[in-house]
Amino acid sequence: MPTRELPYPVFDADNHMYETEDAFTRYLPKEYRGAIQYVQVRGRTKIAVRGQISEYIPNPTFEVVARPGAQEEYFRRGNPEGKSYRELVGEPMRAVPAFREPGSRLELMDEQGVQRTLMFPTLASLLEERMRDDPELTHAVVHALNQWMDEVWSFNYKDRIFSTPVITLPIVEKAIEELEWVLERGARAILIRPAPVHGFGGPRSFALEEFDPFWKRVQESGVLVGFHSSDSGYERYASDWEGKQREFLPFQPQPFRQVGQWRAVEDTVASLICHGCLSRFPDLKVAFIENGSAWVGPLLEKLANIYKKMPQGFQEDPVEQMRRLIHVSPFIEDDMAALADLIGIDRVLFGSDYPHPEGKADPITYVDDLAALDESARAKIMGGNLSRLIPV
Repeated sequence: MPTRELPYPVFDADNHMYETEDAFTRYLPKEYRGAIQYVQVRGRTKIAVRGQISEYIPNPTFEVVARPGAQEEYFRRGNPEGKSYRELVGEPMRAVPAFREPGSRLELMDEQGVQRTLMFPTLASLLEERMRDDPELTHAVVHALNQWMDEVWSFNYKDRIFSTPVITLPIVEKAIEELEWVLERGARAILIRPAPVHGFGGPRSFALEEFDPFWKRVQESGVLVGFHSSDSGYERYASDWEGKQREFLPFQPQPFRQVGQWRAVEDTVASLICHGCLSRFPDLKVAFIENGSAWVGPLLEKLANIYKKMPQGFQEDPVEQMRRLIHVSPFIEDDMAALADLIGIDRVLFGSDYPHPEGKADPITYVDDLAALDESARAKIMGGNLSRLIPV
């Protein structure tokens, strides 16, 4: 039995799978197989992308993982003692079947009192940045991952687990082809990296008109676009300030990099609005997941100020457009009531980030943080809003 039962369905916007070692390679065409390898470094298994060993995820096999919710107190109350990451998360655990496949996960969801969830990959967030100068390879590896995800998890498991295939955009025609492929296999949500597209024409926004054929098909399909936090490539800008290039390491204490860590999501939303994509495709379903909400208020203020000075640069009021079209699933420590005041109660989505250590150990307890809201508002955040975006 769940720790409690709520009088309305719970639809979690942010769950994660842990990929197996062959997730990127099982279906990778022979000519690309050397691009992804697992190698031994001082007795530990690491992933190497195009020959470069990555420390982005310390244990990319996920055989041993941090316990779900191990960092919840850290994100809520901080770390005044300056404890190390290992001290904060405690002893790790061996990955259980529910982290690896949908049957066991569904049983766990029943125990947790969660009816439905979006299921995002974990290790996949490192792929695109490390292959950004090779568009053909990027598309090939992403398709191989999606094939694995479809086989192991499916994109719609019993109308309860909606795994999110990755769509990469360097080559628009291939992006549309991939979109059609996942739609044919039941995808109800897709995952797009909040970052500029690195293609043959150099880096640029996917909100520019050259990508309109892709967005037109997305809008027609009604699929939800999930922009989940990722390695968006902004490490290179921080590195310019520090005079040295290094890999983005999300679990390392790097104060300067933390200051601007949500620039990518703010830029993504600003581009969708300022470059007119959301005006050209006003029926897109868009959600920003696990990107926090600290950026929302400042961006609304900036858009309001710019619109006041140059309304001719917009097809409509950008603030109203953002409040109408942008859904946000923030961090567990964020103030939901304050976010609802900014963008409206219908745009706020509950996401537990389970089973990641920075998320919720018991997802349904998220409702405790909504005590300041009435029952109707809690029902919307805990599942009603996402059910509207992904009806069954």
